[in-house]
Amino acid sequence: MDFIFDLSQLTDFLATTLRLSIPIIFAAVGGVISEKAGVFNISLEGCILGGAFGAAVGAFYTGSPFGGLIVAMLCAGGAGLILAVLGVSLGINQIVAGIAINILMLGLTSFLARFLFGGEATTMTLVGFHPIAIPGLALIPVLGPVLFNQDLLVYMMYLMVPAAWWILFRTPWGLNIRAIGQYPRAADTAGINVQATRYYAVVASCMLAGLGGAYIVLSQVFVFTEHMSAGKGFIALSALILGRWNPVGALLAALLFGLFDALQLRLQFNSPDVPYQIFSMAPYLASILALVLLSGKVRPPAAIGVKFVRGAK
Repeated sequence: MDFIFDLSQLTDFLATTLRLSIPIIFAAVGGVISEKAGVFNISLEGCILGGAFGAAVGAFYTGSPFGGLIVAMLCAGGAGLILAVLGVSLGINQIVAGIAINILMLGLTSFLARFLFGGEATTMTLVGFHPIAIPGLALIPVLGPVLFNQDLLVYMMYLMVPAAWWILFRTPWGLNIRAIGQYPRAADTAGINVQATRYYAVVASCMLAGLGGAYIVLSQVFVFTEHMSAGKGFIALSALILGRWNPVGALLAALLFGLFDALQLRLQFNSPDVPYQIFSMAPYLASILALVLLSGKVRPPAAIGVKFVRGAK
């Protein structure tokens, strides 16, 4: 832990923490929106993977990271539309539907990557976003390089979290979302279209998670590899629960998991004789421990996972 007292190493550690947290933050805030509307979004893992694949396809064929960003959101939004049809319209168990989408995206992205990219799938270098230093702020010791020398997607995240909080808790649309997540029958009586609002919330949720996948491809590795979501969607589920279904809480929880992930990487580097698998368990163990400690202390939206049928008693 000597790096804490070395400003250069501390800056690098905090930058790594933020970098590893970004995909989880996008997915967790997206999950908050869906679950506030009463729909479990277990498909966050598949949405991150779909977003990563879409980002690679868009960047590869358009030659622009913005093209990758658009295709990433479309791919993840498509997964969200499937979840909405299965869980909202057909009333299929939302957890089962989410798991099915995760499995679908796992196989589909692997197949299409080989089909579209061929042998270049794991060797090509895609165009992407690069850090943009904010004059003055980037020169602040320690926090300046960490927070204000980032790429466009990180700056989007800075805006997304307060915007999501404001929409959910300070606008009529957010009130509608929270109402149908708590008592959809009363919301329906008040004239709110429960089905349509849940559709919008689920698709928006998955598109935000897709931005997390886009960040991995367009800002971190600049290449698509199979299974590259690596469990981040499941950690995002833990983050939104730990954050009590609040975008700001989800942000803080995601940063906590990112910190554990950064810490295990440093432990791997400093302890090469210890099997790296032991350290790589750290963020997952942290998420399990957090859920155990919060067991019985947090309550999800009352109508989450319950199919709404208008007129039914």
